[in-house]
Amino acid sequence: MSDRQPFFGAPSPDAAVFVISVAAELTGLHPQTLRTYERMGLIRPGRTGGGGRRYSARDIDLLREISELTSAGIGIEGVRRILELENRLNALAARNEELVAELDATREALRQAVAGRPQPASRLPAIPTEHPNRAVVVWRRQR
Repeated sequence: MSDRQPFFGAPSPDAAVFVISVAAELTGLHPQTLRTYERMGLIRPGRTGGGGRRYSARDIDLLREISELTSAGIGIEGVRRILELENRLNALAARNEELVAELDATREALRQAVAGRPQPASRLPAIPTEHPNRAVVVWRRQR
């Protein structure tokens, strides 16, 4: 997918469109500070064919967050750790959403399978209806 947008539309948050002087002005940081943060691995701006830095709206937001944290007295290593933990939290939240969707699909498939096959009550798997957030364990026989 291309970062190019029509001239009348806003660029995507990941489109690297801001030169370093504009990024510095938008964040209130000195351009040398932006270069330092890049060397430290806190930010990775895009590059032009000639090697010039280009910052995205997402990069600008990240730089503002770094600025706020350092202004609050947090050292660079603390900032790095906070950013790392935020990234892990976001990844875990996304994974949790995937697993919840998968669990919901599994529960629905189990309900349909049970509804389609009449069996003696003692052989039906337990499907919690009064507590929808409880786990369902599905046992499979080894062949």
